[in-house]
Amino acid sequence: MADIRGFLKYTRSGPVRRPVDERIRDWQEFYMPMPKEAIEEQAGRCMDCGVPFCQSDVGCPVQNIIPDWNDLVHRNRWYDALKALHATNNFPEFTGRLCPAPCESACVLGIISQPVSIRNIEQSIIDKGFSEGWVTPLLPTQETGKKVAIVGSGPAGLAAAQQLRRLGHAVVVFERFDRPGGLLRYGIPDFKMEKWVLDRRLDQMDAEGVIFKTGVEVTQAELMEFDAVCLAIGAGVGRDLPVPGRTLKGIHMAMDYLVQQNRHIAGETIPADAIITASGKRVVILGGGDTGSDCLGTCHRQGALEVHQFEILPEPTEARAASTPWPLWPLMLRSSHAHEEGGHRAWSLASQSFSGSEGQVTHLHAVRIPPTHNGAAPRYEARTDQSLDLETDLVLLALGFTGPQTEGLLTDLGVARDARGHIATNRKGETSVSGVFAAGDARRGASLIVWAIREGRDVARNMHQFLCASTPNVTLQAPAL
Repeated sequence: MADIRGFLKYTRSGPVRRPVDERIRDWQEFYMPMPKEAIEEQAGRCMDCGVPFCQSDVGCPVQNIIPDWNDLVHRNRWYDALKALHATNNFPEFTGRLCPAPCESACVLGIISQPVSIRNIEQSIIDKGFSEGWVTPLLPTQETGKKVAIVGSGPAGLAAAQQLRRLGHAVVVFERFDRPGGLLRYGIPDFKMEKWVLDRRLDQMDAEGVIFKTGVEVTQAELMEFDAVCLAIGAGVGRDLPVPGRTLKGIHMAMDYLVQQNRHIAGETIPADAIITASGKRVVILGGGDTGSDCLGTCHRQGALEVHQFEILPEPTEARAASTPWPLWPLMLRSSHAHEEGGHRAWSLASQSFSGSEGQVTHLHAVRIPPTHNGAAPRYEARTDQSLDLETDLVLLALGFTGPQTEGLLTDLGVARDARGHIATNRKGETSVSGVFAAGDARRGASLIVWAIREGRDVARNMHQFLCASTPNVTLQAPAL
């Protein structure tokens, strides 16, 4: 380590969030960049811990060699830090902005102090790499003559495509939306990641020779010309709420709402009769996860009159957090930037029905439910006879995801699915159909972006071995930067 006593000298600090009254008036990212010197100081807090759990599967699914690039940043060796970062992660500009940083929860320093600001350091490295012109196309040294199709252009599909192209395979990425990026483009609000961040990476991939075909619902027949296929179609089917009144107007799936807003910001035309907006409305968001938080921030920026966010689970308490073994994620209360901006959070509430007038939702009816985890009680008395009747004009269902679309291509290909409805694979990511692989949320279920990138890299390695089966001891080497 550059400074083995740095964790004693420096206190944790991170980027400052833009003032609430400023950021809710636009769609720009809400964090302000930190000075280079401050980042180097923060990197110096990385201690000689002996066993860096931050880079284990629990801490970092892509297994970033975090202590190494922290040390390099602290020594002002930013270019070398970028090489170390890219050795394990194709898209640190995405994870640095969007990953909830389990690496920081696993940081050994967190036992006695605040963990190292790993995610912010990661983002700073890659942003400096782009600004300095260090991120350039990496072309394969030879062409294999093999053709690979990637279905889906989210983080898993993009990671697989980039790795396979750099190994010399011809790669075509199919995307059903008009532009590539999948969830990164259409599901993530701009205030979390502006789309120029995605586009500059896609420009690199385009220069490397990856072919993108957008606005395409690819068919089985089209895939027959490829030597291998990777299904990275995500798990975007939202969990619905089949209760009385669900068919009333004004009740929407959260992803329909978020996708439409991203399309609007991108300049796409939305039919007037299909527009979903929170402007001037009383909004209820059902679901307390990341998708619900994204809806909350979007509602603020659209000018909602008031916003309530309901969670069926009880409010996390210190007692429950303490009962979770380190370095696993504690069940602790986490707040996002959107909760700073306004809105009301409520816990242990189960929605029972909706009612309305002239076909439009006007009320949500819910009940408070008893605690279900470790005996922890919410802050209010939990009794099933306590009911809630709330006026609302717009309801957004952010209740999680049930898996990939089960009709269409998956049915035509005949790939088997597991008990949860996700694509079933063996340990190498190959489906029940020879030469057809799967990666990301479509295979493992809705998860973190960092897992999607790991899945894409792993399946690329295994597809490469499949394509080059006649060559013994084939391994996938990270391209030199």
